[in-house]
Amino acid sequence: MDALRTLFRILNKYFMVPAFKSGFGPFMGNPFSGYIMVLKTVGHKSGLTRYAPVNYAIHDGSIYCLSGMGKIAHWYKNLSANSQIEVILPSGTVSGEAFTITDADERLNMIRQILKNSGFASFMAGINAFTISDEGLLEKGEEMVVIRIEPNGIFASAVDPGGKLWLWLTIAFIVVLVFLLI
Repeated sequence: MDALRTLFRILNKYFMVPAFKSGFGPFMGNPFSGYIMVLKTVGHKSGLTRYAPVNYAIHDGSIYCLSGMGKIAHWYKNLSANSQIEVILPSGTVSGEAFTITDADERLNMIRQILKNSGFASFMAGINAFTISDEGLLEKGEEMVVIRIEPNGIFASAVDPGGKLWLWLTIAFIVVLVFLLI
């Protein structure tokens, strides 16, 4: 399991986070790989900006994510120290306040939905969120922490004015044009 965690850490740091910051978030999510957003937190010890890609669900105007590693996840510790957060969704960036869910029904429903949205990741963890019973899900998800983010503002994304997606699209257009003319 440590090798898998190391692999995800490398992929997240060098692929997922740069892709989202560059505006490629809309191309990253699908039912197989899962639907992903990036949390932008402040380090609880360092005070530095930290990024964490996570699976998510949107329900009743709030954004939900889950810490599969429980309360030991670094990004969860960061949120516990400072609940103000920015979230880079595939469609744009929002700010909000994060809350740990304690209501049993809300927690169970959102664990199931987030795991359904996670694509192959939940299956790799041995959970089929589509067929598992509520009791089985509570047992397997005992250490999982569900976070609700209540949005309070919108930020410009990479596709908005001042963003950098136009640069990548322009480069891609030029490359395609060169290949067509050759």
